[in-house]
Amino acid sequence: MASLIKKTTGAGHRFQNNYYVKTVSSYIIKASIQMSSTLSRRSGGRSARKALRSAPLTENVRPIRAGIEGGTYKPLSDLDVQKIHTAALDALETIGLADAPPSGVKILTGAGAIQGEDGRIRFPRALVEDMLSKACREVTLFSRNGKNDLTLSGNRVHYGTAGAAVHIVDVHGNQYRECTVQDLHDAARIVDKLDNVHFMQRPMVCRDIPNNYEMDLNTIFACTSGTTKHIGTSFTEPSFVPGAFEMLYEIAGGEKKYRERPFVSNSNCFVVPPMKFATESCEVMEACIRGGMPVLLLSAGMAGATAPSTVAGAITQATAECLAGLVYVNAIVPGHPAIFGTWPFGLDLRTGAMSVGSGEQALLTAGCAQMHKFYNLPGGAAGGASDSKMPDMQAGWEQMCSNVMAGLSGLNMVYEAAGMHASLLGFCLESLILSDDIIGQALRCVRGIEVTDETLALDQIAQVCMGGPGHYLGEDQTLKRMQSDYVYPTLGDRTSPKEWVELGKPNLLEKATKRKEEILSERSEAIFDHQLDTSLRKKHKIHLPI
Repeated sequence: MASLIKKTTGAGHRFQNNYYVKTVSSYIIKASIQMSSTLSRRSGGRSARKALRSAPLTENVRPIRAGIEGGTYKPLSDLDVQKIHTAALDALETIGLADAPPSGVKILTGAGAIQGEDGRIRFPRALVEDMLSKACREVTLFSRNGKNDLTLSGNRVHYGTAGAAVHIVDVHGNQYRECTVQDLHDAARIVDKLDNVHFMQRPMVCRDIPNNYEMDLNTIFACTSGTTKHIGTSFTEPSFVPGAFEMLYEIAGGEKKYRERPFVSNSNCFVVPPMKFATESCEVMEACIRGGMPVLLLSAGMAGATAPSTVAGAITQATAECLAGLVYVNAIVPGHPAIFGTWPFGLDLRTGAMSVGSGEQALLTAGCAQMHKFYNLPGGAAGGASDSKMPDMQAGWEQMCSNVMAGLSGLNMVYEAAGMHASLLGFCLESLILSDDIIGQALRCVRGIEVTDETLALDQIAQVCMGGPGHYLGEDQTLKRMQSDYVYPTLGDRTSPKEWVELGKPNLLEKATKRKEEILSERSEAIFDHQLDTSLRKKHKIHLPI
């Protein structure tokens, strides 16, 4: 309120001849006094009000939360969706997929797929439709402590990290360096403290661990000891999966407990677009399914390179590839939890560079979300990444554009939504923190506008305008709705220029750095107890310092 008073009275001073501005200024001052008096009586003065504002909001009051329903934005017509579906089935039936591993050939042909003389696996329409009927319609991605479980169904929206960045962004040195296991652990600790980042899929590769087996296990260790939110990871080779399960079962307190609540899922690039299985990844997927781990079926073609250059064509190919993956999964274990991960990327055809921050990328993601809804399947796609190298204005508009469109489309899992730069090559811890504000605003857009007798506020309008003060600043309804209807940025600056100067001209990146340092200076709530930590370090070569 103080900010509002200063802004408006300042305007009244500058435009002294503007009666309206001065009148509004007067109203605001009077209302603020009234509000201050009312609030003082109700809550015990300034300190009490400050404590009230800074206290975490209860779930029934919070304006945004994980799982808010989107789905109002539909870039594809119903006819368009049907055309893409038909084209995807045609592609599976006539083109099929190459390079299935021997185990996959056995699984798929046993289910009714056909291997041609060219070695490609083709999928009759009836087979695809049968497996769609068996597929899991609601996937729960469990958290380790049970406080942040994610239910994936319908138009419920969740945002989180993802990717395989090889560099960490040094915002103060204006440079890139290779990622380390400590960076990954720090990212997990930060995610654990961010309200609007709902899950932690591994966003970077531990470049300081050259042994791939050790890297895969250290990835799990670094993430799970940093956050209790759901974690997604991948495995380099199928032979690495048993060691990972050994670690996960011990963290969970036994195999049975992990299978009941699998808090780590497998991000699986089971295809190499266009229309080829990734042999080793398929074998990894088979092992993960049998170990009780949910899987993300990830098809990541690049429009114009490994997928058709048109938006519709890229969506069609990704849909066909993920339908093949769906058949694969349900032929192993019917109804196994799987996320339909149509994940096509944009391409700048002038340079051949990825364009993950483009409007086309936002359309690709939103269109994919529509296909997920058409099949009534839990789905995920990329959104919120930037081509910019630093968290600058370009990063802001790119991250906001695709995050908002992904959310409005009702995408269940928005991957790479926070901290990702340089067309997926760089991850930034400060940007991760800033993304929490971006996603908060995106979620508010997703929530939309509530139209009820209460929100229409006709009685309130009448009361204020006819015999009332002529403004709404001191109204009970205004105070009541300010926390339930409005999202306030954590780091975003809404001060006046005068206040900004008085505060020392705070810089957004500096504030993000300060918040990062605050989080990392605190003991992580996800940290393993001494006995478990010692046991895991004894059995596995853990590189993360104690």
